[in-house]
Amino acid sequence: MKTFASLAVAACFAAASFAQAQEPDQVRAALKKKFPDAPIDAVRKVPYGNLFEVTGGGEILYTDANTSFLIVGGQLIDAKTRENVTEQRMRQVNAIKFDTLPLDSAIKIVRGTGARKIAIFEDPNCGYCKRLERELAAVPDLTMYVFLYPILSPDSTEKSKQVWCSPDRQKAWLDLMLKDEKPKASASCDNPIDKVLAFGQARKINATPTIIFEDGDRVAGMLAPEQFETKLKEASKPAKGVSAK
Repeated sequence: MKTFASLAVAACFAAASFAQAQEPDQVRAALKKKFPDAPIDAVRKVPYGNLFEVTGGGEILYTDANTSFLIVGGQLIDAKTRENVTEQRMRQVNAIKFDTLPLDSAIKIVRGTGARKIAIFEDPNCGYCKRLERELAAVPDLTMYVFLYPILSPDSTEKSKQVWCSPDRQKAWLDLMLKDEKPKASASCDNPIDKVLAFGQARKINATPTIIFEDGDRVAGMLAPEQFETKLKEASKPAKGVSAK
């Protein structure tokens, strides 16, 4: 038989749960009132110093329940595990599920069995992209989806369109990146360049090269060959599930 005491305890737990559920919504509402133009995707409480994590626009910041302060650009480190909590969350927040990529708008390059997959957003005038392409030429059993992502100059756009309009896109791209041979095709065919740019900009891809691995993790810039190989192995494991909330 339920007693008044047990009912009171149950009521307390219910109230606490309701309050916890409401806190992130209250923090979000308070921030929107103070910063109406700020992009806010999600708010959640984190187990560190009564902080709330706020994600938006591909960034992470921290505040308290009263939104009396903001920690912008800071790194939250777990003192016990030495884990960079902010960095880990940034990887989750900015992850792009591989099956959401518009692969029909990419140049597909297969080496060996092609069992391992990556997608790369590259600008044809990007020096680091050319260096990466040279290193990737030695990576076995790899399928690459190259997204032409001209963000450096109008000439980048022209070259990207010429590559896409070439009879053999793969050859045109590799000749350009590995041999500095400019494509000879016209740039007037139907092409997905604007579509790819819109996709990347919506997902805050602001640098080239940007690599997307099979597990959704992305890396902007270069990786050392051994780091790249390690990441390939990790990414090919069964998906653990990625959440940005």
